[in-house]
Amino acid sequence: MEFDWINPPFELEAPLSVTDVEESFEDPFAIRLLPDSARFGVQARFFNLGKSASGQGLFSVYRTNGKVIRVIVARPFTDEEIYFYNRKTVQALSS
Repeated sequence: MEFDWINPPFELEAPLSVTDVEESFEDPFAIRLLPDSARFGVQARFFNLGKSASGQGLFSVYRTNGKVIRVIVARPFTDEEIYFYNRKTVQALSS
Protein backbone atom coordinates (compact mmCIF):
# COMPACT_ATOMS: atom_id res chain seq x y z
CA MET A 1 0.00 0.00 0.00
CA GLU A 2 1.46 3.33 -1.05
CA PHE A 3 0.62 6.71 0.48
CA ASP A 4 0.79 10.16 -1.08
CA TRP A 5 2.21 12.55 1.54
CA ILE A 6 3.13 15.35 -0.88
CA ASN A 7 1.55 18.57 0.43
CA PRO A 8 -0.96 16.89 2.74
CA PRO A 9 -4.17 18.93 3.16
CA PHE A 10 -3.83 18.84 6.96
CA GLU A 11 -1.15 19.03 9.60
CA LEU A 12 -0.47 16.09 11.86
CA GLU A 13 -0.57 17.14 15.46
CA ALA A 14 1.08 15.30 18.34
CA PRO A 15 0.70 12.48 19.25
CA LEU A 16 0.01 11.43 15.62
CA SER A 17 2.71 10.75 13.05
CA VAL A 18 2.75 9.67 9.41
CA THR A 19 3.85 6.22 10.58
CA ASP A 20 0.86 5.96 12.95
CA VAL A 21 -1.54 6.83 10.14
CA GLU A 22 0.00 4.32 7.75
CA GLU A 23 0.00 1.59 10.43
CA SER A 24 -3.70 2.22 11.13
CA PHE A 25 -4.46 1.14 7.55
CA GLU A 26 -2.46 -2.07 8.09
CA ASP A 27 -4.40 -2.98 11.25
CA PRO A 28 -5.97 -6.43 10.63
CA PHE A 29 -9.11 -5.21 12.44
CA ALA A 30 -9.28 -1.85 10.61
CA ILE A 31 -12.79 -0.86 9.61
CA ARG A 32 -13.19 0.72 6.18
CA LEU A 33 -16.46 2.44 5.49
CA LEU A 34 -18.03 3.82 2.37
CA PRO A 35 -19.87 7.09 2.96
CA ASP A 36 -23.65 7.00 2.82
CA SER A 37 -23.89 10.72 2.15
CA ALA A 38 -23.99 12.10 -1.39
CA ARG A 39 -21.71 14.88 -0.16
CA PHE A 40 -18.83 12.42 0.30
CA GLY A 41 -19.76 10.03 -2.53
CA VAL A 42 -19.29 12.63 -5.25
CA GLN A 43 -15.62 13.04 -4.42
CA ALA A 44 -15.10 9.30 -3.66
CA ARG A 45 -13.91 9.69 -0.07
CA PHE A 46 -13.71 6.78 2.32
CA PHE A 47 -13.30 6.33 6.08
CA ASN A 48 -10.81 4.16 7.97
CA LEU A 49 -10.84 3.32 11.67
CA GLY A 50 -7.71 1.47 12.75
CA LYS A 51 -5.00 1.27 15.34
CA SER A 52 -1.29 1.90 14.91
CA ALA A 53 1.30 -0.58 16.20
CA SER A 54 1.55 1.52 19.38
CA GLY A 55 -2.21 1.08 19.98
CA GLN A 56 -3.21 4.63 18.99
CA GLY A 57 -6.73 4.57 17.47
CA LEU A 58 -7.08 6.75 14.38
CA PHE A 59 -10.00 7.90 12.27
CA SER A 60 -8.97 8.86 8.73
CA VAL A 61 -10.77 10.22 5.70
CA TYR A 62 -9.03 9.33 2.47
CA ARG A 63 -9.20 9.02 -1.30
CA THR A 64 -7.66 6.27 -3.38
CA ASN A 65 -7.23 5.28 -6.99
CA GLY A 66 -6.74 1.66 -5.94
CA LYS A 67 -2.96 1.96 -5.77
CA VAL A 68 -2.18 5.14 -3.85
CA ILE A 69 -3.94 6.41 -0.73
CA ARG A 70 -4.26 10.15 -0.15
CA VAL A 71 -5.19 10.87 3.47
CA ILE A 72 -7.33 14.00 3.68
CA VAL A 73 -7.55 14.16 7.47
CA ALA A 74 -6.58 11.96 10.40
CA ARG A 75 -7.29 12.32 14.11
CA PRO A 76 -7.46 10.18 17.26
CA PHE A 77 -10.60 8.16 17.94
CA THR A 78 -13.49 9.79 19.79
CA ASP A 79 -15.11 7.83 22.64
CA GLU A 80 -17.88 6.67 20.28
CA GLU A 81 -15.34 5.46 17.72
CA ILE A 82 -13.44 3.54 20.41
CA TYR A 83 -16.69 1.79 21.35
CA PHE A 84 -17.56 1.06 17.69
CA TYR A 85 -14.05 -0.25 16.88
CA ASN A 86 -13.96 -2.46 19.99
CA ARG A 87 -17.45 -3.84 19.30
CA LYS A 88 -16.54 -4.70 15.69
CA THR A 89 -13.26 -6.32 16.81
CA VAL A 90 -15.07 -8.53 19.32
CA GLN A 91 -17.61 -9.50 16.64
CA ALA A 92 -14.82 -10.42 14.21
CA LEU A 93 -13.00 -12.51 16.82
CA SER A 94 -16.14 -14.38 17.89
CA SER A 95 -17.12 -15.33 14.32
